Amino acid sequence: MSTNLSFPTARRTGRTLSVLASALLLASCATSGGLEPSAVLRSPDDVSATRSLAGHLSQAEFPRQDWWTRLGDPQLDALIGEALAGTPSLQVADARLRQARAQAGLSDAERRPSLSGSAQYTGVQLPETLLGDEFGGKLMHSTVLMLNFSWKPDLWGGQRAAYEAAVGQARAAEVDAQAARLALSANIARAYINLAQAYEAQQVARQEERRASQLFELGDKRVKAGLDNQLPLRQSESAIASARQQAEAAQQQIDALRNALAALLGKGPDRGLDIAPPSLLDAPSPAVPNVLPSELLGHRADVVAARWRVEAASRGIDAAKAAFKPSINLSAIVGLADSGLSDLFSNEALLGFGGPALSLPIFDGGRLRGQLDARDAQYDLAVAEYNQSLVGAMHEVADAVQAARSLDAQTAQATQARDAARAALELATSRYSAGIGNQLEVLTTQRPLLQLEQQLASLRAQRYAAAIDLDQALGGGLPLSAPQLSSSDSDTSKVTP
Repeated sequence: MSTNLSFPTARRTGRTLSVLASALLLASCATSGGLEPSAVLRSPDDVSATRSLAGHLSQAEFPRQDWWTRLGDPQLDALIGEALAGTPSLQVADARLRQARAQAGLSDAERRPSLSGSAQYTGVQLPETLLGDEFGGKLMHSTVLMLNFSWKPDLWGGQRAAYEAAVGQARAAEVDAQAARLALSANIARAYINLAQAYEAQQVARQEERRASQLFELGDKRVKAGLDNQLPLRQSESAIASARQQAEAAQQQIDALRNALAALLGKGPDRGLDIAPPSLLDAPSPAVPNVLPSELLGHRADVVAARWRVEAASRGIDAAKAAFKPSINLSAIVGLADSGLSDLFSNEALLGFGGPALSLPIFDGGRLRGQLDARDAQYDLAVAEYNQSLVGAMHEVADAVQAARSLDAQTAQATQARDAARAALELATSRYSAGIGNQLEVLTTQRPLLQLEQQLASLRAQRYAAAIDLDQALGGGLPLSAPQLSSSDSDTSKVTP
C-alpha cells in the first residue's frame, strides 16, 4: 500500500495540525490562570513620623558619606579609612556582588545565539572474520570539521525577564556591599565610643582613688593626733582598694575594645596596642531632613536593596509565565566530512543539517504551575521584606532622634547634680579637716559623686551612639540607585528599572 499523500489530503492534514496546534496553544496559556501574587508595596508616605520628629525636622541634608568626621577625632577617621581599604568582611560582600554579577552575565548569555566549532578524526578497523575481505581487515578513517549554530528566539520576553531578574539581584548585592561598608564604619565608631567610655571610667576610678587616698592621709593625721580611731583608716583603705579594682576593670575593658577594633580592621591584636585614648568632641545636635519619609527610599541601603529584590521577583514572575508558551529553537550544523584529507575541502565533502523546532508544554505534572506559584510567593516575600524595612527605617530614625533629645536632657541634669555633689564633698572635706565634721559625712557625700561621674560617662557614650545611630538610620550618605516606582505599583507591583 502506498504511503504517499495527495496534495488535497496533505492540505487537509496541514489544516488539522494547525487547528490542533492552536488548541494546544490556548490550553497551555490557560494553565497559568489563578496564580497571582497578593502582596502590595507600601508607599514611604504611609509610614508617617511627623509628630514623633516634631522640632527636629528642618532643611538639614542627609549625612555625608564620611559622616564620622563630625565626631572630630582624627584617629577615628584614620581607623575607618584603614578598615574601608579592605577587610575580610568587605571581601565577603564584594565576592557575593561578583557572584551576582556573574549570574546576571550567564542569564544574558542565555539570550544570545551560540556558535561552536569542532574537528574530529576517527579511525576504525573491523575484523575480517565478520565482514570478509571487502570491509574487514582494513583501517578506515574519517575527518569531520563542523560549525554548530543554535539560537532560541525570545518570543514572549521570558529570557529578557530572567535576565532583568538577575540584574535586579545583582543591584541588590551591590547595595548590600555598600551597606557592609556602612555597617563596618558604624561598628568601628561604636567600639571607639565604648573605648572612650572605658578610658573615662578608668579616669573616674583614679580620681576616686586620689580622693580616698587624701582622706586616708587626713584620717591618719587625726589618728596620730589622738583625735580619731582606726575605723576611718580602714574605711579609707577599703575605698582605695575598691577604686583600684574599678580602674583595673576599666583597663580590662580597654584591652578588650582595642582587640575588637583590631579585629574590625582585619588585623591582629597587636594593632590594637597602637590605638591611643580617644579625643572626641561633643556629639552633634540631631537634625532630620524634612523630606522624610518620602525621600528615605533613595538613601537607606536596606530599603533600596529590598526594593531591587522586589523588582527582581517581579521579573521572575514574567519569566515563569513565559515558560507556559510555545518556544522555537533554531539550530544548524554545517561542516566538511571525508574519508581522507585530500578531498576534505571540496564541494562533495560539504554536509549540513538544521531548521526550526517548535516545542509546546502540554502535560508536565504541574511543574510549570509550581514554578510560577513559587515565584509568586517569592515576590510576596520580597514585598513583605521591603515593607518591613521601610517601617524599620522610620522606627530607627525616630528612636535615634528621641534618644538624642532625652540624653541631652539627662546629661544636663546629671551635670548639675554632679557639680552639686562635688561642692558638697568639698564642704564635707573642709569640715573634716577643720575638726568640726566626721568621716561619715565625707563618705556620704563621696559615694554620690562617684556614681554621678560614672553616670555622666555612660550618658556621654550613649549620646555619641545616638548620633551614630541617626547617621546610619538616614543612610550614612551612601551613593545608592533605587528602581523607579511605576503607577501600577498598587496593583501589579511592577517597577521600571
